[in-house]
Amino acid sequence: MLLTEHDIYLFREGTHGRAYEKLGAHLLPAHAGRAAGTYFAVWAPNAASVAVIGDFNAWDPLAHPLAPRPDSSGIWDAFVPGLGAGTLYKYHIVSHQQGYTVDKSDPFAFRCETPPRTASVVCDLAYDWNDGQWLKQRAQYQSLNAPWSIYELHLGSFRRKPEEDNRPLNYRELAEAVAAHVTDLGFTHVELLPIMEHPFYGSWGYQVTGFFAPTSRYGTPQDFMYFVDYLHQRGIGVVLDWVPSHFPADQHGLAFFDGTHLYEHADPRQGHHPDWKSSIFNYGRAEVRNFLLSSALFWMEVYHIDALRVDAVASMLYLDYARKDGEWIANRYGGHENLEAVEFLKQLNQSVYRDHPDTQTIAEESTAWPMVSRPTYLGGLGFGMKWNMGWMHDTLKYFAADPVYRKFHHHQITFSLWYAFSENFVLPLSHDEVVHGKGSLLGKMAGDEWQRFANLRLLYGYLWTHPGKKLMFMGGEFAQTCEWQHEQSLEWHLLQYAPHQGVQHWVRDLNRLYRALPALHARDFSPEGFEWIDCDNADDSVIVYLRRGGEGREVALVACNFTPVPREHYRIGVPFGGRWIERLNSDAPQYGGSGIGNLGGTDALEHALHGRPYSLALRLPPLAVLVLTPE
Repeated sequence: MLLTEHDIYLFREGTHGRAYEKLGAHLLPAHAGRAAGTYFAVWAPNAASVAVIGDFNAWDPLAHPLAPRPDSSGIWDAFVPGLGAGTLYKYHIVSHQQGYTVDKSDPFAFRCETPPRTASVVCDLAYDWNDGQWLKQRAQYQSLNAPWSIYELHLGSFRRKPEEDNRPLNYRELAEAVAAHVTDLGFTHVELLPIMEHPFYGSWGYQVTGFFAPTSRYGTPQDFMYFVDYLHQRGIGVVLDWVPSHFPADQHGLAFFDGTHLYEHADPRQGHHPDWKSSIFNYGRAEVRNFLLSSALFWMEVYHIDALRVDAVASMLYLDYARKDGEWIANRYGGHENLEAVEFLKQLNQSVYRDHPDTQTIAEESTAWPMVSRPTYLGGLGFGMKWNMGWMHDTLKYFAADPVYRKFHHHQITFSLWYAFSENFVLPLSHDEVVHGKGSLLGKMAGDEWQRFANLRLLYGYLWTHPGKKLMFMGGEFAQTCEWQHEQSLEWHLLQYAPHQGVQHWVRDLNRLYRALPALHARDFSPEGFEWIDCDNADDSVIVYLRRGGEGREVALVACNFTPVPREHYRIGVPFGGRWIERLNSDAPQYGGSGIGNLGGTDALEHALHGRPYSLALRLPPLAVLVLTPE
């Protein structure tokens, strides 16, 4: 457990991906005449003195000083006998800088006090895992040609206990509630808004102070391990939002850690984020790269996390992100690219896929930066996947338009296919689209009440059949009416009403077919997996396409009618004759539709159309999507 010369070498090099095993607070058993206790180690190179204080010494900064290591690493350490799990502690730091003193939480703490308290907690991370079968098969569930249907959720507002002062569920209660809901609806993964410790609940976890500690708001580290373990045993992958882009300026956190700008840049043009009023990591510093790399690998190794969704990558890549002229410093070539951040992201992805090839990293990246989800050896950033923010913006804008005007905006629904295979895209309908006055997804839809529900089902059908992996924020699966409120439970009471039941039934059936048909997922990232049949019928606002899972008849035909006008005898060219089965119809009565359809299927005639030798005459329901497959 103690630091070795090799650790210090890696630490200085910026390649120590398991610094969490050496820095922080570590329980040591009795050994060779030494009593059991806790070993503390913290990086504070500009400190004049460091002491560990806590409930064990009445927070006395003179009782247990740490000593600087003789290797000039800037690390201070000490062993305190008799200290066990549950001990509260902080580091009392006196800086060389004008005698500045501060009490800091441990950057590598495995557990923190429940906010608003800010002490770190000595913690034993032992846990008896039972997810061996999931880990054994994880590679097939996590591959890029596997179905990914991600349910994004915020743990504090998924479901609350109104009879118990509106408290959120704890990790163990959430394990059972989330697993039951996600399994019933057929999602393959859950994605959690950041669960790392954060002082301000209203940040939703995106202002992190504890990069190695699951928030104590919902329980202990072992309770969160139980959550992951429980989902894994039921075949559900767990994705964590992870925030290496910035951190808050709370005094107990990383900012101005030893009286100097240690983790962040000193110059505010590089070190202060104007949008989020937070500090930006100095990726050019080896010790900072160790810290972040160790955090990423920690969640995968200690908590068995299956994927990391890396937040705000665009803000890392560009030095002028959210800044005006004169408010940023160019790189050494005069450009606006953050070269140190680029190298760190490449190092991160190389390390993750080297050590855990059955996991994934996913970038939330909103610009045209090339090759985000391409290997580093080809010049890419090395992520496995990337959120498709352009698809999301264009699609929601299109669905907000009155159908009578959609023919003038037809490109908004077809443009995404021009670049659909330039990256490995996730199609997100995320929490960002249902907050800050944006309203719910249902509220964004055009038309009267019936049309809004029909449009929402059509939107989901278009999402689930479009190339790319799927992501939906909680509440969308049953057409929540209000925008998301982080202090309240989801509107579960809406499920007593038929239209909301219908949307949930539709999502369940979409997931079922998506997972069952390789045509809908196996070639999500390959142009061979998609084929336009008709993308030019702007006047009728109809698009028709094929999804291909392999050679031959492994195809799915998708037809979307974006107007409330039914289309009778709508002829569509297809590659095969014979019977075509109507597998899904969003206008079916069980989903809340009008019941217009094709009586379960229809026969393709030898009538060439759209460059294909056969064609179908279909009834296209209003504001609906059809999915058909050859018999």
